Amino acid sequence: MNKKDVKPPRVILGKSSNSLKMGIVGFPNVGKSSTFNLLSDLHVKAENYPFCTIDPHMARVPVHDARYNKLCEIFNPKSKVPAHLTIYDIAGLIPNAHKGEGLGNNFLSTIQQVDGIYHMVRAFEDVEIIHTEGDIDPIRDMNVISNELIQKDLEIVGNRITEAEAKIKRNSTEQLKREVETLKKVTELLEKGVWVKDNDWTPVEIEILNGHFLFTAKPVVYLINICNENFLSKKNKWLPKIKEWITTRCPGKMIPFSVDFEQKLKEGTVQGESAIDKIINTGYEELQLIHFFTAGEDEVKCWTIRKGSLAPKAAGTIHTDFEKGFICAEVMSYSDFIEFGGELGVKNAGKYKQNGKLYEVQDGDIIFFKFNPPKK
Repeated sequence: MNKKDVKPPRVILGKSSNSLKMGIVGFPNVGKSSTFNLLSDLHVKAENYPFCTIDPHMARVPVHDARYNKLCEIFNPKSKVPAHLTIYDIAGLIPNAHKGEGLGNNFLSTIQQVDGIYHMVRAFEDVEIIHTEGDIDPIRDMNVISNELIQKDLEIVGNRITEAEAKIKRNSTEQLKREVETLKKVTELLEKGVWVKDNDWTPVEIEILNGHFLFTAKPVVYLINICNENFLSKKNKWLPKIKEWITTRCPGKMIPFSVDFEQKLKEGTVQGESAIDKIINTGYEELQLIHFFTAGEDEVKCWTIRKGSLAPKAAGTIHTDFEKGFICAEVMSYSDFIEFGGELGVKNAGKYKQNGKLYEVQDGDIIFFKFNPPKK
């Protein structure tokens, strides 16, 4: 492959992580902890009163991938390691959480550490489950949550601008000037109610923004919790208004689902298709993460990398020595592996490729890395 034919990897807003951490946010009593229980198969408290979740709960959830399952079936390995999603159940936010009201400061600091946000929205009526604002109004709730994260970012950015400008007076550098310039652009956007993720940024600006872990720079997946009856009939009076709000105010994937239905499905009292795998995989897609595999009789493992990663970077997810001493990546696609009946068939078909440092790893690649071990 010629160097001039390869584009440099695109700089993506958000940290270049090979794992995925998602935080579930929303008002109290909208179904966050119940959804966490369904996702993680754990049983944290899900009581009917505000601030039941005082500390964020965390769980690692295996990610369903049919290709991984098939490879395990074919190789029957001694060790099986699927990809994992780390989920944080973050307690309910309320108006003025950014000022510390409720238990806001504790939870906002946790949200800052995640890669993406599951924004849980309540669109079901239930007189037995109280709402902190009194009535059910998803649009009001979404406005509140969005505004709380915007206000917190304005505070973070304002503090940093003040600090950086003071440093510039003492010792001006181009780096500090660029940072202040970028953060002032952020301030203008946030004051208009626009999230950082929804603006076009240059690679240099993205590098600066990635160092600040802003709330509004994170991708959002909206989980719309509706009642069992609405889920089965696929009708809910709030869904069109919610979709319009998402499109015009803060774009992201929307997944209508029902905690009630999922619980009944788990108990075996109803039949249907669960939305849990879709929720997990949509989080992956929004963060532009893909999977590659290492496969053999000893182990089948599913690895997670950012889309656009080159072969040495992918090798580094296995071990830093693999990246430092990278020689080449021997690659066959999963689809070819299945079509031609295994590695030998792929080689006979001329589809088994040896790729160098400029190879961009594709979703579903099965890879064997060659590397020089470090000198002692």
